[in-house]
Amino acid sequence: MKNCKRTFGLWILLSLFIFNITAFAQQQSGTISNPKFDSVRAEIIENVQSGEIPSMSIAVAQNGRIIWMESFGWANREKMIKATPNTMYSMASISKPITTTGLMVLYERGLIELDKSVDSYIAPARLTAHYGDSSLATVRTILNHTSGLPTHYTCFYLDETNRQPPSFPESIRRYGILVHPPGERYQYANFGFGLASHIIEKVSGTSFSQFMRTEVFLPLGMTHTSIDVGNGLEKFAAERYHTDGTPVPFYISDHPGASQVYCSAANLIRFGMFHLKNDLSNSKKILTKKTIDLMQRDSDPNPKNNRYGLGWFLKEDEHGYSVVWHTGSMRGVNNILKMVPAENIAVVVLLNTTSRLRNIIANDILGVLLPKFGEGWQTEQDRERPERERFKPIPELIGEWHGEIKTYEKHAPISLKFQEDGDVHVKIENQMETLLNRVRLSDSTLTGRCYGTIPSGDGEQFPHDISFKLILKENSLSGYVSTNFNTDRSYGNFSSYIHLEKQN
Repeated sequence: MKNCKRTFGLWILLSLFIFNITAFAQQQSGTISNPKFDSVRAEIIENVQSGEIPSMSIAVAQNGRIIWMESFGWANREKMIKATPNTMYSMASISKPITTTGLMVLYERGLIELDKSVDSYIAPARLTAHYGDSSLATVRTILNHTSGLPTHYTCFYLDETNRQPPSFPESIRRYGILVHPPGERYQYANFGFGLASHIIEKVSGTSFSQFMRTEVFLPLGMTHTSIDVGNGLEKFAAERYHTDGTPVPFYISDHPGASQVYCSAANLIRFGMFHLKNDLSNSKKILTKKTIDLMQRDSDPNPKNNRYGLGWFLKEDEHGYSVVWHTGSMRGVNNILKMVPAENIAVVVLLNTTSRLRNIIANDILGVLLPKFGEGWQTEQDRERPERERFKPIPELIGEWHGEIKTYEKHAPISLKFQEDGDVHVKIENQMETLLNRVRLSDSTLTGRCYGTIPSGDGEQFPHDISFKLILKENSLSGYVSTNFNTDRSYGNFSSYIHLEKQN
C-alpha cells in the first residue's frame, strides 16, 4: 500500500512537473490552448500536414480576454523555422484599418479634417479628374472607397534593380485619376490608402513607418508590427509562398498604406481588441471611443454602395450578427481580422500563402462561439452557386461605340461593337480585334475581360489581359480599363480612364 501511495505521489509530482513545463513552453511561445476549438484545430493540422498550407496562425478574443492563440506549420520551410503567435505575416489589405487608425490619431489632434480635399494635403501634387471635380475627393472618400479612384495594385520585387517604385508624386501623376465623380459610387481603391499614408507623412513631418511605430504600434503594445519588415524584426517575418510551395521573392508596392504592414497574430488580436474598446494591459488609448465608433459607421450616404466605414468592411446581418472586418490577399498572403462588436469577439486567421481556408476557419471559429452564426454559415456552405448566364445586351447597347483610353502617356483609340447574339468585339488602336469575355451588365455597370495591351509604359512592361468596368449613361460608356499582370515576375493592376460614345 505504501509503495502504491509513493508511486501515486510520484506520478502526481511528475504530472505537475510536465504540466508546468508545458505551461511554461506555451507561455514562452505565446500559445494559449482551448479544447473548445479542438475540431477547428484538427482541421488546420490536417491542411498543414497535407502540405496545402505552409503555416497558419490563429488568435481569438472574447470579452476582453484572449481565449485561443496558436500557430501551426512553418514560417519558413527552407530554414525550418516554425510559426509562432509572434511570427509576423504580411497583412496585405488589413493594412487599411491599421493605416486609418494612424490617420485618425492626427484627426483627433485637429491636424486632419475628414471632409477637406485630398489635394489640399498632397500639394503640389494633385489628383487628375477625368470625371467630376477633384476638390470633392476628400480624406473621408479615400477612406471609404468613394473618391472616384479606380482599382490599382502593383508589386515591385526588391531583387530587380531595373524596376523600382516611382516617387509617390509621380505615382499620383500616373494613377491618381478620378474615373467617377467623388461620392457617386463605391470602388475598392488601394491607391486611396497610398494617398492616406502619404498624407500622414506630409502632415506629421515624419516617415509613414516611423509615425506608425511611435504613434500606433508601440502605444498599443504591438512590438511585432512594422511597415514592411522593420530593422531587428527580420527573424520573425514569415516567408510568403506560391500555391505550388515555392517562395515568393520579397516585394513592396507603391501604395504602402494599403498593403505593407507586417504583423503577428498576437499583435493583430490586440489591435482588434482595441477596436472593440477593450482595456488592454501595457497600452495607451490612442483613440477615443467616439472615433472608434466613427470608423465602424457607414460613412457613405449612397445606399447602393457597399457598406464600408473608415478602413473597415461592415455587414449589418451575417447569420444574425453585425460584423466588422477586413481581409488581406496578395501573392503569398491570405488573412482576416473579423469582429462581432455586440458579442465582444475578435478572430484572427493569418496564412503565408493563398488559400480558401482563411474564411472557412474564421467562420468555423465563430460558429463554435456563436451557434446561431454556425448554423447560418453551414447553410451557406451547402448552398449551390447559380451558373453564370450568357450575356444578353439591352437594346441601348447594341451597335458600335467609339472612344479613347487615356493613359498617363497617350490617348489610344478604342471601339466596342455589341451584337444581338451577345458577342462584344473590342478593337484597341492597331491591335488585333478580340472578344470581350465574362461580360455582365448590372445596375448600369458593364464589366468584362479581353486579351490585349494597355498602351502605356507600365502597361507594356509585361504580358497581360484587360479588365473593363464601364458605367452606362444615356449614349456614353465611361469608367476604366485595367491591366491584369500575373506572371512569375509581374503581379499587379494599373488602371486608365476610358470614355466611349454610341455611334448613330
